Amino acid sequence: MPDRGRTGARTGGARPRREAFPLERACGVLLHPTSLPGGRLGAEAYRFVDWLVAAGQSYWQVLPLGPPDEHRSPYAGLSAFAGWGGFLADPEAPVSARAASSFRRRHAFWVDDWVEHVGDPRELDVQVRFEREWSAVRSYANRRGVRIVGDLPLYVARSSADVGAHPELFDLTLDAGAPPDAFSRSGQLWGNPTYRWAEVRRQGYRWWIERFRRALQLFDAIRLDHFRGYVSYWAVPHGRRTAKSGRWYRGPGRDLFDRATAELGWLPLIAEDLGHITPAVHALRMALGIPGMHVIRWAFEGRPSSPHALRNHRENAVVYLGTHDTDTAAGWLASVPPERRRRIEEERKRVGIDDSVEPWWALVELTLSSRARLAIVQAQDVLGLGSEARMNTPGTVGGNWQWRLSPGQLGPEQARRLRAATERWGRARTRS
Repeated sequence: MPDRGRTGARTGGARPRREAFPLERACGVLLHPTSLPGGRLGAEAYRFVDWLVAAGQSYWQVLPLGPPDEHRSPYAGLSAFAGWGGFLADPEAPVSARAASSFRRRHAFWVDDWVEHVGDPRELDVQVRFEREWSAVRSYANRRGVRIVGDLPLYVARSSADVGAHPELFDLTLDAGAPPDAFSRSGQLWGNPTYRWAEVRRQGYRWWIERFRRALQLFDAIRLDHFRGYVSYWAVPHGRRTAKSGRWYRGPGRDLFDRATAELGWLPLIAEDLGHITPAVHALRMALGIPGMHVIRWAFEGRPSSPHALRNHRENAVVYLGTHDTDTAAGWLASVPPERRRRIEEERKRVGIDDSVEPWWALVELTLSSRARLAIVQAQDVLGLGSEARMNTPGTVGGNWQWRLSPGQLGPEQARRLRAATERWGRARTRS
């Protein structure tokens, strides 16, 4: 059923749920494991957890951990369930027959489909190793008081194992995307197939419930990428060159989340409610009682009524300086016009940030000053790096997802500075 973007699937009554992710006032850092020195788990992942603790941080946010596409994009994953073998610190670690059998039994819903898709029976051992290494890192982080925020893309790749194993759930005649707007006159065309939500619903949302179950096995909290797509989504006939000829279709709404929570319990979710957001999208987020997002750099690109302006931030929210799709703070500042710089300076003075700090660090402090309970900054912005450290530029193919820390680049000096700012704005955790 088409949806013109003003309304969507059922979002629930006016009475909101209790908050499923009760955030304390805290702070964290966004760093994908590919950006660790060496680009893998192992010793550098543990060192990063130790650095987070020294810096007073409570959260480590990562991007999707599934096998990326040929361009290394984690948002065009080849599986909604499998972990990427490229993360392994010890890709040759022994796997016993008992461990492989246990893994296959516990992950029976998806693992055989993935192994068949890869075409190599040794892939089962890869998944056992991934679970072993990632679980050890997560357990270590949790023991040290750091929780992991994961990322759940709405869509999967057209060439994914999921489409191959469950073709009836996907509409291959449509490509997902976003409508034309001020940032893109032709819209965005992502190429992912959309869902046949009527069939997904007829099957009791089993594929989605198992997907949430898997995410809960990997993360302490889950960011729902493109949250507005659960209400209504923009889709274009497959094969078109731009997104202009698309239209809105109705998503599953609250029904999906009701079914998932009935089986799995409360879900610790964060809604990425950015982009073309309608009252129906806000209504679903509020009905679920989950935090949405604010982005500090966008506070200076819109009107004073923008939800990203500091004065308009919600307490039940996560505030970001920027995202993996935006330039770094220093890179962005190098290109902003004088009028925007003036607005940033006025906000810095209003909040009371020392005028001796670097302009990019002032943006870090503005982010931490928000009333939103959780603040997340990218590791690149803690270091004050320029556009060369940008993670992704939407609409481009080459040169993305490549930035990586040098050994020791995040050191004691950066930890002390971030801890001081975190304490100044009432977000610091106790040492452990």
